Order: sequence, then structure tokens, then C-alpha cells
Amino acid sequence: MADRLHLPPKHRRLLEALLRQHLPDVEVWAYGSRVNGRSHDGSDLDLVLRGPGLKEIPGDRLGDFEEAVRESNIPFLVEARDWARLPERFYGEIEREYVVLVEGGGER
Repeated sequence: MADRLHLPPKHRRLLEALLRQHLPDVEVWAYGSRVNGRSHDGSDLDLVLRGPGLKEIPGDRLGDFEEAVRESNIPFLVEARDWARLPERFYGEIEREYVVLVEGGGER
């Protein structure tokens, strides 16, 4: 499934490292144009963050991750959204086509 994700390997490795550093217990799904084949090199990367038990992820942890991404050399916008904060009407659309970027349940 991961081969469907239009993301250069070096940027994927960096993003995965930042996710594990700042959100180690969170499962991360990529969705949108970089999964459905309609992206280009400058397309943003849409991520949905699924915290343990699908509970809200603390805002300071989200902020730390977002700041780390901004300070990285990833050359495109990364839009990270907390599953628990999304309106339920978005769930079906995301669930239709996604790629698991990082499995949940990592160590802190």
C-alpha cells in the first residue's frame, strides 16, 4: 500500500522520524492527492493523526510536531489534522483512500 504514496523517500524518512519523535504513540494516515494519484511535486501532504483510543492529541504535542515540520527541509506544506477533532462527515472520505504512514502504538 505504501508504494501508492507520492512522496520522495528522503522526505518520507524525515517525516517519519519527526512523527516518531513528537507523536510516538500516534497512527498516521496520508490521504488526498498524494495518495489518489492527482499530485505533483509541490502538492501538499494531507495527514490525519489517530491518537490512542482515537482520543484528542494534546495541542502542545501537535504544535511541537508542526513546528518541527516547518523547520525541516521538507519543501512542501504538510497539513496534519487530529482525527478526534475532525467533523465525522470527513471520516468516510478519508477512509475511502489512505496509506498508513506510521503504525500506531510506538514507544514514548
